[in-house]
Amino acid sequence: MTQDEVLQVFRDAGALLDGHFLLRSGLHSRQYFQCALALQQMPVVERLGSELARKVRGLGAATVIAPAMGGLVIGQEVARQLGLRFIFAEKEEGKLVLRRGFKIAPGEKILVVEDVVTKGGRVQETIDIARANSGHVVGVAILVDRSDGQANFGVPLAGLIAMQVETFEPDKVPPDLSAIPVTKPGSK
Repeated sequence: MTQDEVLQVFRDAGALLDGHFLLRSGLHSRQYFQCALALQQMPVVERLGSELARKVRGLGAATVIAPAMGGLVIGQEVARQLGLRFIFAEKEEGKLVLRRGFKIAPGEKILVVEDVVTKGGRVQETIDIARANSGHVVGVAILVDRSDGQANFGVPLAGLIAMQVETFEPDKVPPDLSAIPVTKPGSK
């Protein structure tokens, strides 16, 4: 799939939103990728998951880990496509942790899968969890790289969409955007 084809999937699902959005990173933006809307149809999940899996197949991962909530659906599908184990990190007292009895074996090859990256905080938290549990992170796979390739996790990064989406620090929101009511459509 080309980037334009993936963008069309988001547009067709009504998952590429325009307005004034407060992102999880604390930044403001004119555009928002609501991946949950695109991933509500299983044929779309399968198609996007297959494309991501194709890009990371050669990394040799044994386990896929995703940060909840955003990475759950696509992470599980990438794991399914690759025939790998799937686990996830979830919030506990405001930070991501491994729960539910999930374990990472020393040296286990880990692939981190997330839906959208702007600054990459959730991906980095997930990498840190894998490493703290003696896992070996072999790569990161994402649907949307909003940083236009600026996110760097020190491992191979594969994505389906890479673009620079204009973002603003809270004290630098332009007047025309400030005039639009702000919404926070993603996970809190």
